[in-house]
Amino acid sequence: MAGAASEAGPGALPPDPRGIFAKKKQGDGMRPGHRNLITDVAGLRVGQTEDARVRTGVSVLVGEAPFVAGVHVMGGAPGTRETDLLAPDRLVQRVDALVLAGGSAFGLEAASGVADGLRAMGRGFDVGGQRVPIVPGAILFDLLNGGDKDWAENTYGRLGRAALAAAGEDVALGSAGAGYGATTADLKGGLGSASVVLDSGITVGALVAVNAVGSAVMGGGPEFWAAPWEIGGEFGGLGQGRHDPAARPVTKLGAGQATTIAILATDAALTQAQATRLAIAAHDGIARALVPSHTPFDGDLVFAAATGARALADPDRDALMLGHAAACCLARAIARGVFHARPAPGDPLPCWQARFGGV
Repeated sequence: MAGAASEAGPGALPPDPRGIFAKKKQGDGMRPGHRNLITDVAGLRVGQTEDARVRTGVSVLVGEAPFVAGVHVMGGAPGTRETDLLAPDRLVQRVDALVLAGGSAFGLEAASGVADGLRAMGRGFDVGGQRVPIVPGAILFDLLNGGDKDWAENTYGRLGRAALAAAGEDVALGSAGAGYGATTADLKGGLGSASVVLDSGITVGALVAVNAVGSAVMGGGPEFWAAPWEIGGEFGGLGQGRHDPAARPVTKLGAGQATTIAILATDAALTQAQATRLAIAAHDGIARALVPSHTPFDGDLVFAAATGARALADPDRDALMLGHAAACCLARAIARGVFHARPAPGDPLPCWQARFGGV
């Protein structure tokens, strides 16, 4: 083997006995789905609701049937519910819904509201005749955005149930759902979504609430860090700006005051272990779209959801392309969330449209 490698030369591809690198007829191309939303994955719906007074909101992903889910956390300050059960060795292999919410630790109650709504629908894991909806969730910190947080009773259970009731195929972007009160280092954050269809026919979609310590724009903007992965001018079509590698990154430092939380979904048939690998790959999209990312002050987290409608025709090639598509799709969704944010009285930061909408 050493002799063969030396004969091939330093620029040669490694041995490829299964022909993974040679198979280019399938899975190389990507195009957005019909809506360019996570709901392009058939069988999935998104519900959202907001409280303008509190400046917060909730987003929920729900399936027509339970779906496989995985999770991966790379931020240093996460806030989660029922993520331990998403490990591949756990008893329950499918979930009924995934929840993204504002509110820091208070927002975890949104998943309880979703669970109550699902139970009323007769949904949930059957335990001796009792239905127990499986609803993992994650939260971001939006308690310092100027809203009225002096509630007498936690409002997030109500918001979660309302979001579930509103579930459909349309997804409002920008100042909506879990991204309603979100901020980045220098601009308002928001709720973003995007999708892609591979040449194999597999669909991948992303839903993300962008509330980062870092910035989504390069050098103060208007160009987005995610520009290399933009498709069809979906967040302005401004191309790539110029980056000074010696420049100090723009941040909003403060323990627990951030977090980008996302769901990456596909119609591919994946195990929990494969879904977890997909969530890991999708984190590259956060790193491409937000600088800095995965900091000790962010709770950056990605759920992965797989409906199982499409078998992997070429498991090796399809797995490779799924991971690549996940990262690209999430980067685009992050930029779209910031791009579509809208101004509101009392905003602590300007939105992208107000600052750069005329470019």
